[in-house]
Amino acid sequence: MFHKILIANRGEIALRVLRAAKELGIRTVAVHSTADADAMHVRLADESVCIGPPPSRESYLNIYQIVAACEITGADAIHPGYGFLSENAKFADILAAHNITFIGPSAEHIRIMGDKIEAKRTAKRLGIPVVPGSDGAVSDDKEAHRVAAEIGFPVIIKASAGGGGRGMKVARSADELAIALATARSEAGAAFGDDAVYIEKFLVKPRHIEVQVVGDGAGKAIHLGERDCSLQRRHQKVWEEAQSPALNAEERSRIGGIVANAIADLGYSGAGTVEFLYEDGEFYFIEMNTRLQVEHPVTEAITGIDLVHEQIRVASGGGLSAKQEDIRFLGHAIECRINAEDPRTFTPSPGTITHFHTPGGLGIRVDSGAYSGYRIPPYYDSLIGKLIVHGRNRVECMMRLRRALDEFVVDGIKSTLPLFRDLVGNADIANGDYDIHWLEKYLASSE
Repeated sequence: MFHKILIANRGEIALRVLRAAKELGIRTVAVHSTADADAMHVRLADESVCIGPPPSRESYLNIYQIVAACEITGADAIHPGYGFLSENAKFADILAAHNITFIGPSAEHIRIMGDKIEAKRTAKRLGIPVVPGSDGAVSDDKEAHRVAAEIGFPVIIKASAGGGGRGMKVARSADELAIALATARSEAGAAFGDDAVYIEKFLVKPRHIEVQVVGDGAGKAIHLGERDCSLQRRHQKVWEEAQSPALNAEERSRIGGIVANAIADLGYSGAGTVEFLYEDGEFYFIEMNTRLQVEHPVTEAITGIDLVHEQIRVASGGGLSAKQEDIRFLGHAIECRINAEDPRTFTPSPGTITHFHTPGGLGIRVDSGAYSGYRIPPYYDSLIGKLIVHGRNRVECMMRLRRALDEFVVDGIKSTLPLFRDLVGNADIANGDYDIHWLEKYLASSE
């Protein structure tokens, strides 16, 4: 097991990793920008190192400052959390060169899954169902029209190096395709420095289903069921559930088995999430995230498996703590991402939290680094915290969630709490009858 872990992140995920390390008896090092000097994970870590000014590129994305912090403190491993450097293959390579363990997959697997086209090819080779589309980037408009005609409109153009909805455009007819291609290439080049795009069949009313996996790097892997992340705004997840209200036990077992076998064949090490669009009983691979997900707590709630413990165990050479036959899915869990944003316009609302009170009781978990008097800085993601609720079934979970949202208090800044109080009373949400377009339509109709 590791002697000391440096946590190369901030906010609630840094605090989440810190708690897991402490439970395992491992000393912790917090790194922080000058804007985060009063952050809770900095206060609770055994040691802390300031790595730069507020801009991320000068602090949390500064690889050399982070490596220097490891050398100064004697940390023998780094947990990257999510975001920032968590899926940076160069970072993993540099750590290996300095004999520092990256608590995550190999740099090779990060590179493969970070390239959307190569990821799709790899998924297909491993037996994972994929969305019909181009076999790699389209070279020109002529090829794009040929592919679109073969798979049928509507189609979606995506940036090969993309994510978060940038470089993503829908063409519903041949007449729209040229403009969509040009716009997607322009956005991709500006956002990622790479204007390569590929084409896929556009599904009209899909759900976003993702499967949580953990591999030991030596040919063994397990799946921990699926999460339904269909409630999204501008391709950003807002509300996540485990298990999905749209799947039955047979579908759950089938896709979980396919993914676990594929990850084992890949020789993947650590936690990862394979994401799908799901429509009419079929799954279509869209990407794999080679890191811990924001929404991982709902999986922990229904399985009892601590995913950060598992990451640390695998990275230290301890292997998996459970076999597939040991995994049981108990009850239902929902996570709401509480952001420092206007609940209608979603304009960021940084500032000082004057009063912060979290709900409690059976089945309630809040992952947050916020507290009364804490200042939400304007430089980073607007996440205040995550409310995770678990119940014996979805009905009980929804009832508990409604009560927990009523108890949650964030004063001094705007937050998205009012949005979730609206959603929990909506009939479609109560019935689990929604897709990836539902939330944006709901918000548009509420204006």
